[in-house]
Amino acid sequence: MERLAGSGTAVMDGYDLITTKEMRVLELNAEYFGVSRLQLMENAGRNVAVEVASRFKPQEARITVFCGLGGNGGDGFVAARHLLCLGFKVEVILAGRPSNITSEEAKKNWQALESLGDSITVKEVYDSSLVPEVEAEVVIDALLGIGVKGRLRPPILQIVKAINEAEAFRVAVDVPTGIDSDTGEVLGEAVRADLTVTFHKAKPGLLKAKEYVGDLVVRHIGLPEEIERYAGPGDVYAVVKPRPPESHKGDFGRLLVIGGSAVYFGAPALVASAALRTGVDLAYIAAPEKTAQAISTMSPNLITFKLEGDHLNRLNIPVIRRCLEKATAVVVGPGLGLHKETEEALKEVLRIVEERGIPVLLDADGLKAFANFKRRLRVPLVLTPHAGEYKILTGDTLPGKLKDRIEMVRRAAQELNAVILLKSNVDVISDGVRVKLNFTGNPGMTVGGTGDVLSGIVGAFLAQGADPFNAAVAGAFINGAAGDFVKAEKGYHMLPTDLLEWIPRVIDDPMSHVKVRRSVPRGL
Repeated sequence: MERLAGSGTAVMDGYDLITTKEMRVLELNAEYFGVSRLQLMENAGRNVAVEVASRFKPQEARITVFCGLGGNGGDGFVAARHLLCLGFKVEVILAGRPSNITSEEAKKNWQALESLGDSITVKEVYDSSLVPEVEAEVVIDALLGIGVKGRLRPPILQIVKAINEAEAFRVAVDVPTGIDSDTGEVLGEAVRADLTVTFHKAKPGLLKAKEYVGDLVVRHIGLPEEIERYAGPGDVYAVVKPRPPESHKGDFGRLLVIGGSAVYFGAPALVASAALRTGVDLAYIAAPEKTAQAISTMSPNLITFKLEGDHLNRLNIPVIRRCLEKATAVVVGPGLGLHKETEEALKEVLRIVEERGIPVLLDADGLKAFANFKRRLRVPLVLTPHAGEYKILTGDTLPGKLKDRIEMVRRAAQELNAVILLKSNVDVISDGVRVKLNFTGNPGMTVGGTGDVLSGIVGAFLAQGADPFNAAVAGAFINGAAGDFVKAEKGYHMLPTDLLEWIPRVIDDPMSHVKVRRSVPRGL
C-alpha cells in the first residue's frame, strides 16, 4: 500500500520510493553540491560487489558481468573491478563497442578495466550472433538502468534471454533490464533476477514487478537525504520541454499577465519579458489603457490588451474573459494596485480561471487582494510572497529559525491547497507535502522588479504544463542564479532588466552556476 511520509517521500510496502525523474534530478543536484557522478558510480558498483561477496566465495563462483553503454554499465564495470580485488574470477561482456559508451563516468571505469590486462576477461557483443553462452555461477545484469522506455532491441534482447536461460544466480543492478522502473511494465522481455541491488531508494516499478526483482536490497551511495530538499540544476532540467523540429507557435504556452497601473507599468512588462526569455511562445498583458499604451512602446515583443479605466475593475471582465480563452496560464498582480474595485474584479477573474481550468500565479498586489477573500481554488495556484506579503496572506509572522519557517510555510500551503514560494535569503517552496530550499540569489536582488522576473519565469513553466511545485522550484533557482551572474558582472549595481539576459544562459546550462554558487548555510 502506498502513502506519503511526513517529509513528502512516497512509501510503499515499507520502502521509501523515488521515481526515475526524481532520481535524475537528485543526481544532477548532488553533482552541483559537490558529490560527483563518478563518486556515485563508484559507490554503486562497490555495493553490488559487496552484496555478491556476502553470498558467494571466490573459489566457488565465477562471475559474468553484462554491461551496457550507459551509467548502469559503468556501475557494472566498477562492480567487476571490486570483485576482482576480492579474488573472484570475473568476465565482463560489453553490449556494444567501447567507442559508443555514452557516459563519461562509465568511460573512465572502462579504461580502468582495460588497464588490468589479462587479470580480467573482456568481450564485446555488438551483434546478436555474438551473444555467448553463460557458464558462470553468478551473472550480474548491468545492461540498462532506470528510465528505459520501449521494447528491448538486439543485442540487448538476446543477452537478456541468455541471462534467463543460464543456470546461474542472477543479480540486477538498480533495476532488472526490461522492467520499467516507474510502472513495473515488462518491456517485451526482462531479466528474472534472484537479487536486485537498487540505490538510494526503491523505484516504484520494483515493487510492482516482484517476480522479476527477486530479493530487493536498497543501498546508499553517498546521497544524504538533505540534498533532496535543495533546489539545483536538476530541477531546471526537469521542467524544460524539448523542442522537436515540428513545433508550432503556441506549443510552448501562452501566458496572460494581468497587472499594471499608472505608477507601476514596468512590472507586468518585466513579467512578460521574463516569460518570453524562459521560452513561452506568447505573452499577453492586460492592463489599464494608458498603462498598456506605455508598455507597447517599450518593446515590440509585448502584446497588450487595453482595459477601460485607471485600474482593474468589473467592466474589464469581458475583455479578460476573451484573453483567458487564449491563455494556458495566468499571472495576476504585478503593479495592479489595491483598489476595492480591483479586489472584486479579481474574484471574478479567479472564478473564470477555475471555469477554464488553467493554472494561476498570484504575486504582489494580486496576492494582497487575494488575502482578503482567500480560499482553496480548484486549479493549480502558486503564491510568491516575501515576508511582509506572507504576513498579509496568512496573518502569521515568520519565525527566525529556518526549520520553523519551513514548517509554517508547509502548513500554509496545505491549508490553501497551493504552492507557496516564500522569497527570502533562503527561498522556501512547498505544496503542503513536498518542500525545497533554494540558495541562489544575493542581497543585490532587493532592487524592485526582480520578483516580477521570478513571476514571469514560473508563469512560463506553468504555461508549458509543468507541475506547479516543480515550476516554482525551477523558477526560484533560475531567477536567483541569473541575479548571481549579474552580481559577478556588475556587483550590487543591478537592474531587474539585467536578469533577463541571463535567464536563457542559466536554463541552457544551469550547472554553470556552480562557479558563483554560495555555500549552503550551516545549521539548517
